[in-house]
Amino acid sequence: GYETTEVCGAKIVALIKGDDSVNTLNAGDEGEVVLDQSPFYAESGGQVGDLGVLSTESASATVTDTVTPAQDLRVHKVKVEKGSLSVGDAVTAQVDVEKRDATRRNHTATHLMHAALREVLGTHVKQAGSIVAPDYLRFDFSHYQPLTAAEIEEIENLVNYHILRNETVQTDVLAIEDAMRSGAMALFGEKYSEKVRVLTVNGVEGIFSKELCGGTHVRATGDIGSFKIVSDEAIASGTRRIRALTGRGAFERFQNTEHLLAEAA
Repeated sequence: GYETTEVCGAKIVALIKGDDSVNTLNAGDEGEVVLDQSPFYAESGGQVGDLGVLSTESASATVTDTVTPAQDLRVHKVKVEKGSLSVGDAVTAQVDVEKRDATRRNHTATHLMHAALREVLGTHVKQAGSIVAPDYLRFDFSHYQPLTAAEIEEIENLVNYHILRNETVQTDVLAIEDAMRSGAMALFGEKYSEKVRVLTVNGVEGIFSKELCGGTHVRATGDIGSFKIVSDEAIASGTRRIRALTGRGAFERFQNTEHLLAEAA
């Protein structure tokens, strides 16, 4: 789920239809596929699973989601479009690159926004949940009052400033003890394995963001393109939810705003 978006010759080791293990999925069937190797990122830590296609010379199946029902087990939810898939078949596993890239933009932007929220609002801000999808990001955090227009503008300015700096996004795989000693921020209640991925984005004076994160990210902040907050709301006492857009989504938001202003005028 990190280094590549395509694997050729992946072997089908198990097929599931409903609650049963089966040997074959035919055209029109919906089921689950387990491969011996896969480029797909499975839903985890708030990031949605990859979409894409599994194919052979005579068969094709759309991957509608990728999940991890148990540690180190990656399951591809599929709908067979043509032909059939059987246990033992070798398939080409191809991730939907456009959606993967959009998700990567939103995930790195989530880290930048978290750091910006702590800088603008205070270090009491802690993540309380998130969703990272191709078309939007959603971030829940601890805070006791609505954001003012000035605060939203300052957060947007700070995130876009770091996007324009085009800083390298550094990912290190460290032992959990070394990661914590390095000052990386961990999420309360999350379970971490012995080895963790640490994502770092530098600022003008030292580190701007450093968090433990198993998700997929852009290689440099400039890949995000642009960042726009679209809503801020309370979801519980002392907890707020921000929704935001990046890349093409943010650009389309700017265009729609201009169209609305032109129509109103």
